[in-house]
Amino acid sequence: MTSNGISVLILTRNEEADLPACLDSVAFSDDIHVFDSESTDRTAEIARSRGATVTTRHFDSYARQRNAALTGLAFQHAWLLILDADERPTASLVAEMALAVATAGPETAGFRIRRRDFLWGTWLRRAQITPFYIRLVRLGRARYVRDVNEVLEIDGAVLSLEQPFDHFPFSKGIAHWIAKHNTYSTMEAGLLATGAATANASLRKALFAKDFSEKRAAQKALFFKLPARPLCKWAYMIFVRGAVLDGAAGITYSTLQTIYEYFIELKRREIVRRREGRTP
Repeated sequence: MTSNGISVLILTRNEEADLPACLDSVAFSDDIHVFDSESTDRTAEIARSRGATVTTRHFDSYARQRNAALTGLAFQHAWLLILDADERPTASLVAEMALAVATAGPETAGFRIRRRDFLWGTWLRRAQITPFYIRLVRLGRARYVRDVNEVLEIDGAVLSLEQPFDHFPFSKGIAHWIAKHNTYSTMEAGLLATGAATANASLRKALFAKDFSEKRAAQKALFFKLPARPLCKWAYMIFVRGAVLDGAAGITYSTLQTIYEYFIELKRREIVRRREGRTP
């Protein structure tokens, strides 16, 4: 194992199936940390057998879990690559990251990387709505906000890398994806019902904000205000983004995302009805 000046953080919860391939993809680093949310399978055992440092913490929210890892672990390097177990940096990205951190000036605090989502071996090139994520950060200059679908805030300049990393969200099957997004939709509905999810709604920021994360947050807040939001999302993904050109995988993914959006709205209405004393 050789080091290129980058530590690795992998967030896990019962990831014995996906973790081995993820660890293989980050073998370039001599400082790999697995931050585990009390897995009940062989996740911790596999991580330790591969030489990773394992830390366990009780899960309370996605943002708090990630922030606890950022501030509580003893990373050896100034730069950190953050991954989930179903994600893999490509070899070309590994080479580009090594050069990027070696030449980064002190004002640079993070790098945005393109993520390629796959379903049934098909890259969801057109169906994927948000393909860019900040995943390579300078320690001490990053923190997560928002409890679900968390956002990474960076203190400093964020640059973009050209090479991608790959994501396999359906590696455990569609039933697992639906179960996970059922949980997400409950959390999103709670934020919507309190007004927190739409607090950043600003057309000016959605169109003209220079900061990518601020722009996306404003766009998402405006999206939550749309009437017939699930149907709008399906039409946007299929016809505007051209998900239909991704074939059966693109159409399936768009439909699943629409169902997810519908769950959020149904649960939001249920919360409001309960709050008003009406029968759900």
